[in-house]
Amino acid sequence: MESMSGNFSSPIFDGNTVSSPVAFVLKGYPRLSETFIAQEILALEQRGLNILIVSLRQPTDAKRHPVHDEIRADVLYLPEFPVREPRRVARAWWQMRRRPGYKAARRQWLADLCRDPSLVRFRSFLQALVLASERPADVDRFHAHYLHTPACVTRYAAITLGIPWTCSAHARDIWTTPEWEKREKLAELDWLVTCTDYGFRHLASLAPEPSRVELVYHGLDLSRFPQDKATRGGGDGSSDDQAVTILSVGRAVPKKGYESLLEAFAQLPEALHWRFVHIGFGDLLDALRRKAQELGIDDKVTWLGAQPQDKVIEAYRRADLFVLANRVAADGDMDGLPNVIMEAQSQGLPVLSTRISAIPEIIEDGVNGVLVQPDDSEALAQELERLIADPTLRARLGENGAARMRRDFSHERGVEQLVRKFGLADLPARMRA
Repeated sequence: MESMSGNFSSPIFDGNTVSSPVAFVLKGYPRLSETFIAQEILALEQRGLNILIVSLRQPTDAKRHPVHDEIRADVLYLPEFPVREPRRVARAWWQMRRRPGYKAARRQWLADLCRDPSLVRFRSFLQALVLASERPADVDRFHAHYLHTPACVTRYAAITLGIPWTCSAHARDIWTTPEWEKREKLAELDWLVTCTDYGFRHLASLAPEPSRVELVYHGLDLSRFPQDKATRGGGDGSSDDQAVTILSVGRAVPKKGYESLLEAFAQLPEALHWRFVHIGFGDLLDALRRKAQELGIDDKVTWLGAQPQDKVIEAYRRADLFVLANRVAADGDMDGLPNVIMEAQSQGLPVLSTRISAIPEIIEDGVNGVLVQPDDSEALAQELERLIADPTLRARLGENGAARMRRDFSHERGVEQLVRKFGLADLPARMRA
């Protein structure tokens, strides 16, 4: 799909007040694993921001969340593999080559390529030319979600056109982007928001002015996660009818620590009755299935694959315990504050996770959840055994987690910060409605 559907919203006019359209540059759209981005786009639309979604990749998920169907923004898909769309790329280059900013963008790209030679750099520059060429004339600023590749495409296109750009940084993009590149991007963009204090302090230290970086927790849209009033079974793992259901939601990738979690399950006493349910996709899924078989626990493990939001919420409500064994991957990739922890807590589900990145920003060990060191399957097994056998402890942690999450991590607070960043606070209330 090369172009938009043709229904791109025009700016909102009210005398001298204008809400100019903004192009949001995403890795892919729609994506089941990026609900937080979709809920942000919808909330900003509802407050009066005209958005064009620009996707670097075609969608790969067979299913969609309900929020994707509520978003009105048109989508511009850039050539995921430029070599397959040579005419489109050549047309973009022909149109942009005489732009005043083209030479500067090309110089910047070549400088980046010398320091980090890769095919991704080539693709980013070609995608940026297509973005600059095909963006509607009234789109006068870009906003990248993720500081790595989406920000590269955004940066080159913004330099070519001579328009401002901003960014939302999250997790992998922060920790796998070279420091020189982060410094340069932070010096060029208008502002950047990031969703954890851990990431905020790091990026603010690299920015020319720390005020250019702001902490904005993306939070959770609680209207989509109403708290379930049903009482959980309260099993203690002492028998089959007292088996405890343990849930994890996350991609099967190294930073999620699922190998360590499976090893922890294998260390649990044979007399303890439990079952593990995993929701998510990922490159390691087949390897994890084989590992569960090798450990002799595959009869207790259910792999559900990717699921839409309503099925995920249903799984939270059926489970007794949520586990996410996050770790730092070999390439430095790690989570920020996983959205699934907030989702689980919204349903009163007790959480067991690791002391890494921003997870301690929402979980206080022993108060509203339990934390262990990453890559420590023995400690993980000990806490699993303790939590499986103690339904009273699980209930207390779940109640405290829900209260903290709803008090401090509501979606609305972060949206209002973004409303101000995008200048929507100056629009009349009737126009934002």
